[in-house]
Amino acid sequence: MKTSSDTSAVAPDAASRNRRAFDAWAPVYDAQANPLLKVEERHLKRLLPAIPGRKVLDAGCGSGRWLRYLARHKPASLAGIDPSSEMLRAAAGKETSAELFLASCHNMPFSCESFDLILSSFVFSYIDDLSRCANELHRVARPGCDLFLTDMHPQTMRTLGWKRSFAVGRQTVDLDANCFALHEIVTAFEQAGWTLRASLGPEFGVPERMLFESSGRLQNYHAAQGHPAIYILQFHRPVSAEISPSGQACVSDPPETVILRNAAWAVGPAESQAASSFVARSRILSVTDNQLRIPIATKPGDVDLDLSGYLLLPGLINAHDHLEFGLFPRLGTRLYNNATEWAVDIHKSFADVIALHRRIPMRTRLLWGGLRNLLCGATTVCHHNPLSLELESDDFPVHVVRRYGWGHSLRFSSNLKAEHDRTPVNLPFLVHACEGIDLVARNELTMLDQLGVLNGRTIVIHGLALDRSGAELLRDRGVSLIVCPSSNQFLFGAIPSAEVLDTIEVIALGSDSSLTADGDLLDEIRFAAQHCGLSPRSLYEMVSELPAALLRLPQQTASLRVSSVCDAIAVRDRGLRPDETLCSLSWSDVELVLRHGRVFLASEDIFRRLPPRARRGLEPLSIGGTLRWLRAPISEMLREAEAVLGKDQVQLGGKQVLAVDSNSAHACAADTRELIHAR
Repeated sequence: MKTSSDTSAVAPDAASRNRRAFDAWAPVYDAQANPLLKVEERHLKRLLPAIPGRKVLDAGCGSGRWLRYLARHKPASLAGIDPSSEMLRAAAGKETSAELFLASCHNMPFSCESFDLILSSFVFSYIDDLSRCANELHRVARPGCDLFLTDMHPQTMRTLGWKRSFAVGRQTVDLDANCFALHEIVTAFEQAGWTLRASLGPEFGVPERMLFESSGRLQNYHAAQGHPAIYILQFHRPVSAEISPSGQACVSDPPETVILRNAAWAVGPAESQAASSFVARSRILSVTDNQLRIPIATKPGDVDLDLSGYLLLPGLINAHDHLEFGLFPRLGTRLYNNATEWAVDIHKSFADVIALHRRIPMRTRLLWGGLRNLLCGATTVCHHNPLSLELESDDFPVHVVRRYGWGHSLRFSSNLKAEHDRTPVNLPFLVHACEGIDLVARNELTMLDQLGVLNGRTIVIHGLALDRSGAELLRDRGVSLIVCPSSNQFLFGAIPSAEVLDTIEVIALGSDSSLTADGDLLDEIRFAAQHCGLSPRSLYEMVSELPAALLRLPQQTASLRVSSVCDAIAVRDRGLRPDETLCSLSWSDVELVLRHGRVFLASEDIFRRLPPRARRGLEPLSIGGTLRWLRAPISEMLREAEAVLGKDQVQLGGKQVLAVDSNSAHACAADTRELIHAR
């Protein structure tokens, strides 16, 4: 443990009393249930950026509870400071390999520009000089550094008369604390050169209620309802020529900014946060809650939408699809024993249907498959067939995963072992396996293992025939699983065993193709909720964080955190948790889709609000009688599909799609806008 010459954080007498208090608190700090720390942990983990390779500082590390978490994510270096020697002693016992220093945030023993990520948790109530601290943190931050501050919410602290205290035995110890208003903190840090990126005011939830109840203080939980329990502020030290959230001029300034006002945004599966502004270009620039209304500079052509009554969810990830079959109907004559049996049968029984659809140009078929995903809010798709140039276009309706290896299956791959071995070791390898209910399907796992292709980068698709021993083999080999239960039900009259699924660590959800699936990815989510016993939380993660992890996608793909890729969807807020909302949706509920910050889908209501510049490239389409504006060559796609299938005979996922005259649709939007203004 190293020391600094100045460890005072507040006025000298108060600082001395607080140091003695924290020294006394240290032995029992980790053992005492604290609902404030619980709500902070739940939200902050979903906001922190990628940690691997960053130089990280925990400024006010206390007993090391965050050091332990940060160390698990492999930072380039990790340091912690605290003015309490006993707290540092507790932190040293957690084996985090962090360098620990007895110091305060006013005077840190580090050279300038030392850190890429700084966390200061429940510290600023004990800071006397905000400006000095903000400047010192700015000094040790590298350009591009992210800084996270958390603490008890000052407004709630005043309203409910909360005090800073803790118990040691039968004695209650009070702490000396300041109660800075949020605008005071923000002003001090902005004057020091920091830029505010995010502000949240999380309330206590169900996990905290349990803590209050177990300690006999349930009345305190009820009193806090409707009040933010803590604040989380995210600041950023800009680099030169970087995009600023306020929209100031930058080098390579993108053409437009998306500003979504007054929506709730999903922090994770269980929590959403009311936001006064959600600002993005290709990446999310800032998110601020309703307590800090930060002025946003706009320019002509920016997308500036009031989304009161809407919930923003991250764009969904469809872990398994065959995009070129988007226009095909479901094909099958009976229940089958395995996938090979089905494939042989449909080529005999539906040879004419298959030949007819294959007359549609491949590019057009792929576009319809992308549209099937876009309509339901899937912005990223893993396509289990050869990639083509069409799929790599920035204007393709969805982002198609490009970096992976694959073999179709044991039956339809000429040399599965070679395909596996050709896949770079840092990329996933995907294969259909155990797709059926008979011995042929069950034996496929053993055959794959004998080939030596079951390892930590292998992803098995379907796995319907897996039993407990098969699931244990997957777990032992580190293999992940993608399930498509409605497809399994249609083909085999069976769905994945809930008992087996519970034993596999990483599972993602795929829609499979229109040849066998119940519909789109949202249909698959509802099917899995109703028939597979999967919880809303599990299903939310199976189309966001889990497929991002197993497909080796960037961490930012599956969330709405600041600096993430701006893939987002907007649906009406039903007053439910985000995961419960997701499990209740169908494609017609998706009213806005942003992909890399561009509008790729808009409902009639949203389209009317878009500025002319944002409408360019959007074409209207009627799907099952509902109008959607889509960033796709709709006229061309319909013309080429109808040339083969017949006028008004095109169906997407069983829903009829029809052309809509753009001029008529624009006129309808204008008439409706005039009616709205007249009211």
